[in-house]
Amino acid sequence: MAQFAAPQMAAPQMAAAGSYASQLPTAKSSCPPYSSGRLSQQFIRFHRLKYRPSRAFSVRASAYSADDSVVTLLDYGAGNVRSVRNAIRFLGFDIKDVQTPEDILNAKRLIFPGVGAFAPAMDVLNKKGMAEALCAYIEQDRPFLGICLGLQLLFESSKENGPVKGLGLIPGVVGRFDSSNGFRVPHIGWDAIQITKESQILDDIGSHHVYFVHSYRALPSDDNREWVSSTCNYGDNFIASVRRGNVHAVQFHPEKSGDVGLSVLRRFLYPSPEITKKPVPGTASKLAKRVIACLDVRTNDKGDLVVTKGDQYDVREHTKENEVRNLGKPVDLAGQYYKDGADEISFLNITGFRDFPLGDLPMLQVLRHASENVFVPLTVGGGIRDFTDSNGRYYSSLEVASEYFRSGADKISIGSDAVYAAEEYLKTNVKTGKSSLEQISRVYGNQAVVVSIDPRRVYLKDPKDVEFKSIKVTNPGPNGEEYVWYQCTVNGGREGRPIGAYELAKAVEELGAGEILLNCIDCDGQGKGFDIDLIKLISDAVSIPVIASSGAGAPEHFSEVFSRTNASAALAAGIFHRKEVPVPSVKVHLLNSGIEVRI
Repeated sequence: MAQFAAPQMAAPQMAAAGSYASQLPTAKSSCPPYSSGRLSQQFIRFHRLKYRPSRAFSVRASAYSADDSVVTLLDYGAGNVRSVRNAIRFLGFDIKDVQTPEDILNAKRLIFPGVGAFAPAMDVLNKKGMAEALCAYIEQDRPFLGICLGLQLLFESSKENGPVKGLGLIPGVVGRFDSSNGFRVPHIGWDAIQITKESQILDDIGSHHVYFVHSYRALPSDDNREWVSSTCNYGDNFIASVRRGNVHAVQFHPEKSGDVGLSVLRRFLYPSPEITKKPVPGTASKLAKRVIACLDVRTNDKGDLVVTKGDQYDVREHTKENEVRNLGKPVDLAGQYYKDGADEISFLNITGFRDFPLGDLPMLQVLRHASENVFVPLTVGGGIRDFTDSNGRYYSSLEVASEYFRSGADKISIGSDAVYAAEEYLKTNVKTGKSSLEQISRVYGNQAVVVSIDPRRVYLKDPKDVEFKSIKVTNPGPNGEEYVWYQCTVNGGREGRPIGAYELAKAVEELGAGEILLNCIDCDGQGKGFDIDLIKLISDAVSIPVIASSGAGAPEHFSEVFSRTNASAALAAGIFHRKEVPVPSVKVHLLNSGIEVRI
C-alpha cells in the first residue's frame, strides 16, 4: 500500500457574495460535472480510451466474463483498506491495485473504498491524475462500487475542510451532520436503511442493520433523485446508497457489516440472476446500541501474546507464581466474538512496546490476522503517540496510527497522550495542530479517533474543595461523602493528573476526538455494574458518542446503562472471556428490554 503523506488542502476563504459553486477553490480542478457530458479532449487522446463515453446510463449485463476473478481496487493510501481486501479475497476474488490512471480505465470492475477526509482524498486523486480517469470510467456505465468517502467524492463538493470540489458526477453538496438537534456526531454504529428503488446489491439486506461511521453526508434532492437507491434517517434523511446502471456507491461499510455486508459485496462481484437468496427478515428500525468485546493484549512471562484481564488494572493472578492472567489467544477470541454477534472488537495493547510502537510486530500481526475473518470494526489502542527511536529518528503519531490502520484497524484509541494534549490546550486555549488527536483526525477524520479516559473517584465532602467538575453521587463514599470528582490517570492508571474526566472529555472533543471510551478504575473487574453517575456526566457533556466501560457483570447492567444514560455503546471483557455472560445473552436481554440492537 502506498504511504499516504498528502498535505491537508487549505480551507479557502469564502467570498461575501455569489453562488456557492463560484466560491469553490479552482487551483485544483477535479473532473467536470456529469451534466457537461465530456472530459478533457487532451486527456482522452492521451490515454486512447477503448470505450466510448456515454451520457445514457442503462441497466445492462456487465462487460466482464463470469470467470474473471480480478477486482481492481483504487486504494489511495489512507485508512483501513485491508478489511475490504480481505472481504474481496474471502469471496474468492484476486485484487489488482491501481497504480496509474490507465489501470482505472482498463478495469473490468472497480471498487473505491474511500477512507479518511474529503480534501486530502481529492488532493491525491488530482495530483495522480486519477480524478478524470475515474470520471471517464463511471460515465461509461462500467461496474463501480464506491464505499463511504468513495460515495461522497462523487458529489459536486464537500464542506469538510472546505468547501472543496468533488468529482461532480452527482448533484449535491456533502455537509456535516447537525448535532444541535441532539444527535451525536460522528454517526457511528449499526443503523437501518430504507431502500427507495431496485438496487441489486442491496437485495439481501432486508430489515437488517449495516455499519456507518461518518461525520458528513449528502442529502437527497430533486436534482439527484434518479441516483438515490436508499436513505437512512439520522437527524436528517440522508443518502445511504446510490445506483445508476452499473454504478453503485454506499455510505455504509459493507466490509464491516458482517454477513449482511458481505452479501452487498457478493452481489456486486457476482451480478448474476443465479443469486436469488431471499433475505432473512430483520428488525432494524433505527440506530442500534452497540455491544463491544474488549481484548487486553500483552505478552505473558513466557513471551506469548495473550488476552488478559485485570481487576482494577492488575492483570496478574494472586498466586505464588504471580503469573499474567491468560484468558486466550487474541485472534481466536476476536473470531469467536465476531461469530457471537459482537458489534465491534477492541484491542488494547498493554505490552512493553510503548517505547517503540512501530516495533510492535506481534500486535500488528494480530490486527492483520484478525481482519482476515472478522468483518466488524476493529479498534486498537496503546502507545499511539509521537516518539523517537533509539537511533534518533522521529516518528509522528500520524505515522504510528497509519501503520495500525494499514494493518487492519478501523479506529485508533489514544489514552495518555490525549490527557497531555488536553492539559496543554486548556492552559493556552490554542489548537496547535500538532497533537496526536489533531494530526490523525485531520487526515483520517474524527470518526477514526477514540479517546480512552481512565478516571478514578476522588470523594469530597464539599464540591467547592476542587476546581474540577464534581457531582453528587448516588451511593455515598466510604466516609459518607456525597460528592465526587473523577481524576484522570495516565500510564495504565498508575499516575493521577490534575484534570477531571469532564474537563478532559470536553477538551478532546474540541481537539478532534470522534468517540470516547469511558473507563472507571474503581469499577474495573468488579462485576457490579457500570458507574452510571460517571457515564451520565460525560455522555451529557459531549455531542460525540460515548462507550461505557468497566464493571459489567450481568446482562441487566447493559440495559441499565442504556436506559439511564446517553451511552451509545457498552463494552465488556472479563465476563465474555470467562464465558460468564455470552454476547448473545446480552443481545437477547436488550432486545427483550425494548432496546434496539443488531441481531
